[in-house]
Amino acid sequence: MDGDGARAAGAGRYAPSPSGDLHLGNLRTALLAWMFARSSGRRFLMRIEDLDRARDAGSAERQLADLAALGLDWDGPPVRQTERSAAHEAAIARLADAGLVYECSCTRRDILAAPSAPHAPPGAYPGTCRDLDPAARAAARDRIAPRLPALRLRVPEGTRAPAFTDRVLGAQHGDIDDLVLRRGDGTVAYNLAVVVDDAAMGVDQVVRGDDLAPSTPRQILLQRLLGLPSPPDVEYAHVPLVLGPEGARLAKRDGAVTLAELRERGIGPVAVLGRLAASLGLASPGEPVTPARLLERFDPDALPREPWTWTDPAVERPGPATS
Repeated sequence: MDGDGARAAGAGRYAPSPSGDLHLGNLRTALLAWMFARSSGRRFLMRIEDLDRARDAGSAERQLADLAALGLDWDGPPVRQTERSAAHEAAIARLADAGLVYECSCTRRDILAAPSAPHAPPGAYPGTCRDLDPAARAAARDRIAPRLPALRLRVPEGTRAPAFTDRVLGAQHGDIDDLVLRRGDGTVAYNLAVVVDDAAMGVDQVVRGDDLAPSTPRQILLQRLLGLPSPPDVEYAHVPLVLGPEGARLAKRDGAVTLAELRERGIGPVAVLGRLAASLGLASPGEPVTPARLLERFDPDALPREPWTWTDPAVERPGPATS
């Protein structure tokens, strides 16, 4: 994009799933997404990714309240992904009209048990249902009844996995396979929904955890097949995660990791923001800061490239024995 005016027309976003309260890792990513967007003159949008009803804990309003408590703001009302079903189905129909969708009756066990193509990544779909004749497809459908088949993307023959340059990770490439577009229970898959919704919202900057970087080539492929903006017109920045003291991804077992839990320990949102800022090299330990002040100091090229390890300060951990 050329010039500040073009950038201002775009948007960044944060898109949490309402599966529980946001923990420090989620809050740190949200802060980074906000700073990336605001520092580049973009709007900052909020989307509640509530498609998976089985994981919806009804925590969206608490999540938004926690982000506001940190001092983050956003433009316009949050978008709920469940309100976008017509657009998701229209995208699937467009791919189907192009001959790029087929039914898949495979279970996860079937996929893991099937022989993989040479050099295919672990868990890649082996194409079992890709070229079934009508009789075999009907038999496969009967085998899983009353469950319905999933819908998969038929990746065009000869398609190479898209490469992209990530603002944090640098040059990236990954694997693609015939990914699921809609699950057998009718839930639209994440990869399709995020691509359709980002384009509809004018999002041209995606900042999220680096655990999602491997999904990006699939999403870029969908963008191109659907005629939607893709890199270099869409910027990606996959940021490091927050780990617990044992080196695994942060979880409830690691003590107080949400704003509500930290408040109970006497650590308020201002102090939490300061700790997040210090972990990013934007503040000294214990320094009181505001989002506006952090924005003045923000330099995407100077961000840490390694994960941050959180240790709950209220939990005493035994140190080395002394004599």
